[in-house]
Amino acid sequence: MTKGLVKILASAAMATAAFAVFAAPGFAQDKVTLTYLASQGWVQDAEQTLGKKFEEQTGIAIDYQIIPADQYFNVLKAKLNSGEAPDIFGGQSGVTDLKVQYNVEKNAVDLSAEPWAKLEDPLIAAQSTVDGKLYGMTYWDTVSSAWVINYNKTLFAKYDLKVPTTYAEFKAVCQKLLDNGIQPVFEPISDGWHHVLWFPEVGPRFEQATPGLADALNANKATLSGNETMLADLTQLKEMYDLGYLGKNALADAFSDATKVMATGQAAMVVGGTAFNNQLKTDYPDVNVDDYGYFVIPLADNQMLNVNPAGPTMFISATSPHIAEAKQYLNFLVQPENMQYFVDNTPLASNLPFPGVKNKFGPDLQAFLDAHKDQRGTVYQTAVTYVNPQWMDIGKDLTAMFTGAMAPADVLASIDKRRGELAKAAKDPAWN
Repeated sequence: MTKGLVKILASAAMATAAFAVFAAPGFAQDKVTLTYLASQGWVQDAEQTLGKKFEEQTGIAIDYQIIPADQYFNVLKAKLNSGEAPDIFGGQSGVTDLKVQYNVEKNAVDLSAEPWAKLEDPLIAAQSTVDGKLYGMTYWDTVSSAWVINYNKTLFAKYDLKVPTTYAEFKAVCQKLLDNGIQPVFEPISDGWHHVLWFPEVGPRFEQATPGLADALNANKATLSGNETMLADLTQLKEMYDLGYLGKNALADAFSDATKVMATGQAAMVVGGTAFNNQLKTDYPDVNVDDYGYFVIPLADNQMLNVNPAGPTMFISATSPHIAEAKQYLNFLVQPENMQYFVDNTPLASNLPFPGVKNKFGPDLQAFLDAHKDQRGTVYQTAVTYVNPQWMDIGKDLTAMFTGAMAPADVLASIDKRRGELAKAAKDPAWN
């Protein structure tokens, strides 16, 4: 959590006063339905409930159009290019993505003057800003959420296992679990995106091993290929798959089954957000969330906490005939009572990057975050340009690596190649 946000959250009175600038919404004279296109998992049930409340108060309806993750960017690009853009579209923030994936300067509305714009956490807002203009609102728990390994404390205690701090220790933990008939790690590869987390989320470790690497990559003065820490990460991930640590059905498993697998003890670990135990409790009320803990992904001997100021973000289409109404919806969502409802009723959220929200940090999560306050860094899909836009392609490469069609070094070379292509398409001067 940033110090600035901590200071803001400390004053509920100040937060309430800050949001008092929002005018009470009134009914639209003509019935308006806003189309809102988003990838699966980006629009939570609580937001859709708030959307109904918004319609009751304003007469403006929200048509949520949810697209499977592996198809979303193709669908969105087709709509943007054909002039059939929705009123609101979702996208991952990050300055590179804003330029390469969405071309926000052409396709999105400048939101810099909106009442909430100066209240959003500055680090998060920066990831939705191009040339000083804010184009998106990040309605996501980017403040406290990090992709970490969630583990079953009961199973660890049963087999006398300790939280690993090196890959060798992690491998020993996995082997001990496997020897006792427990799937060590649940890794759902079929979704196309989840297994990618094992690589760029370890970016702080890459940076620790080679200080200044992200800047060198962004300046086209370095490549992923040949980086020993990155190669170790992928080589170890491949070894985990080969040894059966990711499960017999990893290629077919889906992330939607993660809570079931963890709640039943079928698997001992899964890469999930720091609020994963909240989702466990929601799906399986009898689960004791105190039986589940966290540790950072230890590939390449990583002990750095992976922080990502970017996340799912809402943009208003520049061609929308209902820009005023879309702005009204975004203003509605960030009213303190609505944000609190979202956090309280969204299992995978513990906070939002705005003042006036009471977080849901449990003692374990707070202790985990405190323990890493001096050991943290930005994930590479955000710190390094032209990585996040190829997320699903990296997923395909890693799947090919698991099945033997590519070697770890080939994956790094493939990412380098696509980075160059994306950079040249964006007319990045470092590549010209």
